[in-house]
Amino acid sequence: MTFRSDTVRVAVVGTGAIARHGHLPALAALAAEQPLEVVAACDVDAGSVAAFCREAGVPHAYTDHDLMLAERRPDLVVLCTPPRFHRDQTVAALRAGAWVWCEKPPCPSLADFDAMEAAEGAGPGPGPYAAIVFQHRFGSGARHVGRLLARGALGRPLVAHCQTTWYRDADYYAVPWRGRWDTEGGGTSMGHGIHQMDLLLDLLGPWEEIRAMAGRLVHDVETEDVSTALVRFAGGALATVVNSVLSPDEVSRVRIDCERATVELTHLYGYGNADWRITPAPGVDPEEAARWRDFGPDEPSSHLAQLRGLLADLRAGRRPRGSGPDGRKSLELVTALYKSAFTGAAVRAGDIGPGDPFHTSLHGGTPGWAPATASSPAAIPSPAAAGGTAAAREEAAR
Repeated sequence: MTFRSDTVRVAVVGTGAIARHGHLPALAALAAEQPLEVVAACDVDAGSVAAFCREAGVPHAYTDHDLMLAERRPDLVVLCTPPRFHRDQTVAALRAGAWVWCEKPPCPSLADFDAMEAAEGAGPGPGPYAAIVFQHRFGSGARHVGRLLARGALGRPLVAHCQTTWYRDADYYAVPWRGRWDTEGGGTSMGHGIHQMDLLLDLLGPWEEIRAMAGRLVHDVETEDVSTALVRFAGGALATVVNSVLSPDEVSRVRIDCERATVELTHLYGYGNADWRITPAPGVDPEEAARWRDFGPDEPSSHLAQLRGLLADLRAGRRPRGSGPDGRKSLELVTALYKSAFTGAAVRAGDIGPGDPFHTSLHGGTPGWAPATASSPAAIPSPAAAGGTAAAREEAAR
C-alpha cells in the first residue's frame, strides 16, 4: 500500500457545486463500500467551507491549502477549484505525498500540465499520481464499445462525429473566472467539449492531424463560444468535432461508423447503457449483432465509476487512468485545436512543445484572441493558499 493506513483519507479542495453534487455523493457511496474518510475540506470562502463541512459531516474546515496538507496529511486530494489554481494545488499535494483527482479542465496550458506531471512520484513508494476527471470513459457503455473496437468486432473505424452543443447564457459568464484565458484556460472547446473529445480519443486511439476554426459569436468573453474541427486518426478514421454553448437544443453525441456497424452515443451530461445504439451493416449475422447489443449490467458514466477505479489503483500503487500521458492527450488535442483555429494551419500530434507560444497559453498570443491587457488582480483571488473561489459555488456539474 502507498498510504499510511487501511483507511484512505480524503480532502476536498473547493466546496462549490461540483464538489457538492458530483464528488461528495461519490465519496459517500464509496465510504459505504470500503475504508474511506473525508477528513477535511478547504475553500477561500470560510462560510462556504464551514457549511460544506457541517452538511457533509467533515470534521475539519480550512481556508489555507498548504496548512490543510500539513495538518491533515490526506492520502487523496480532490480538486474542485477553477482551472487557474490546479497547477499549484496539484504540485503542492503531490509534494505532500497525496494522490490528486483534479476536475477538468485539467489546467490552462500544456506547460502547466507538464509541471504537474513532473511533480508525480514525490512519495517514497509508487506515486503519488494526479488523475483528471474524465468520467465519461468509465461507464459500462464505453467499456463495452471499447472492447468491441479493440478486438475488431465492428471492423475498422472509418468516420466519426463528436458533438458537444450546449447552451450557456450571460448569467453563466457573469462568474468572474469564466470566459477568460488566464483563469479558465479556454472556452467551450476546453471547458465543455473536452469530455466528448476525451471519450472519442479513448475509443479511437491516437490522433495525427487537426484542422479547426473558432468563433466568438454571441458572448462578450475573451475565449471562443463555438469551434469546429476535422481530425485524422492514426488508424485512418476521419472525424468532425463541434463544440458550442450557443445551442438551445442541447446534446452530447459521439458517433463512429465502422466497416461492420455504426455505434452512436446520444446523451447530455452523462449516459447509461440505453443511450448507446449499435446499427449493424447489411449482411452482419443477427446473432452476432445481438451479442454486440448486450452491454451487460448498467454502470452509468459518473464520478463514482471513475473514483472507484482510482481508489483501487491507489491501494495497489499503480498509475490510474487519466493521469500522465493518458491524461495529457486530451489537453494536447484541445491545444492543437486552438492553434489550428488561430493560425489557419493544420497541426500534427506532437507539434506543440516548449518554445511554442501555444504550449504556455491556449491563445498563443494571437492578435484578436489574446487578452489586450493584464488581468485585474481584484477580479480573481490570488492562488496563494487558495482552496477555491466563492464563485466556484455556482459551478454546475457540467
